[in-house]
Amino acid sequence: MPNDLSSALAALHEGRLHALDALQSSQHAAHSDACRHAYIGDSLDRMAPAAQAAAEASDAAARAGAPRPRLGGLAISIKDLFDVAGATSSAGSRLLQGHPPASSDSPAVARLRQAGAALLGRNTMSEFAFSGVGINPHHGTPANPVTQALDRHERIPGGSTSGGAVSVATGAAWAALGSDTGGSIRIPAALQGLVGFKNTARLTPTEGCIPLSTTLDTACAITRSVRDAVLLHEVLAARTVRLQARPLSACRFAVVKNHFLDGMDDAVSTAFEASLRLLRQQGAQIEEIQLPALQDLPQLQAQGGFAAAESWAWHRPLMNAHGDSAYDPRVATRIRRGEAISAADYIDLIHARRRWIAAMESQLQGFDAMLSPTVPVVAPLLQPLLLSDEAFFATNALLLRNPSVVNLLDGCALSLPCHAAGQLPVGLMVWAPALQDEQVLSLSLHIEQALRARTSGEEH
Repeated sequence: MPNDLSSALAALHEGRLHALDALQSSQHAAHSDACRHAYIGDSLDRMAPAAQAAAEASDAAARAGAPRPRLGGLAISIKDLFDVAGATSSAGSRLLQGHPPASSDSPAVARLRQAGAALLGRNTMSEFAFSGVGINPHHGTPANPVTQALDRHERIPGGSTSGGAVSVATGAAWAALGSDTGGSIRIPAALQGLVGFKNTARLTPTEGCIPLSTTLDTACAITRSVRDAVLLHEVLAARTVRLQARPLSACRFAVVKNHFLDGMDDAVSTAFEASLRLLRQQGAQIEEIQLPALQDLPQLQAQGGFAAAESWAWHRPLMNAHGDSAYDPRVATRIRRGEAISAADYIDLIHARRRWIAAMESQLQGFDAMLSPTVPVVAPLLQPLLLSDEAFFATNALLLRNPSVVNLLDGCALSLPCHAAGQLPVGLMVWAPALQDEQVLSLSLHIEQALRARTSGEEH
């Protein structure tokens, strides 16, 4: 079976693979032990007929000599907060499970369907997307399948797009539609050795998606390669990406020393430094800098920030009607922080963010992109975080720390694997301010190629 979506599409076009065979392989993986808890309820069975029809239509087009659809009838998973016609969007909760099903697809799902995706099933997630850890007490937490294969320990999958990442890592899906509000695509991608691209938020529609923060939410995808990230972004954003051909030797990167490099464990530090050495050997100019504007982050996030204020606005009627008992207590605690944020506080936060973005963009001028560890640690063990609220909240804050800066910046970022073969996954984050998506994707392709060449050399 091909390694990524782009390779699978090439195999389809060359007649070496049939969409229906590929779908059956994905469905088999989705029902395997490695994918346990990765899908919500019976969504795999409910969505199977439509997925099969998409695969059969792709194969029928090929037999008739017509072009296959853009995504070829191949399996794509959907995070359980995007509306799919005929299904209930529960956002990983039990509170919404009895609500009426969606009458139509959300725009993001509609674009995938129109491109010929076989929509495989709805993925488990952190309840209401409010955690970077990926634990879900209602539907079960999928173990990280990549780390488990390496050291046999149950480690967290990362969140909030936990099941989506597991579906891609196990071969149950070629890509997973998810959302990223403070790292919810990039964190699980980093912890499972996948690629997660968070585009500039305004480029992809979030209508028909249960919100966490309407200011910060981004609709995007987890994939197996950067070229797949380009393809999924083109579909979701309904645009053509114009990749830049500049070599790494013509690029100037910044490594932000304050904030982003704090608290790295040995595995992340080793992988990150090795990646920087390799890129320097390729001729890339890499400068270590300080970002004074990062000193303002504690004040911007002091009351819980946009996520607390905007989630409280959305959940207030539900909490008033049902109380907090139907929620994951850890999620309810974070939502309740927004209750104390006044309208004046919220307006002040909007203006403060605008000033902060202007300061950040000024201080980042002259660089093609920034390079940082996506998260400063490899996937933590699951059991201690199930048992201790203190450990959970400390770990959650650590995982969200780096990627959430990009959301607050209204920027774009891509996490790609940078660890050596046989080591626990580590993510390298390539990031930039708003609307530099094509540059981030182009640079990430070059970086991925260089890192894969290193890994290939190590394996030999």
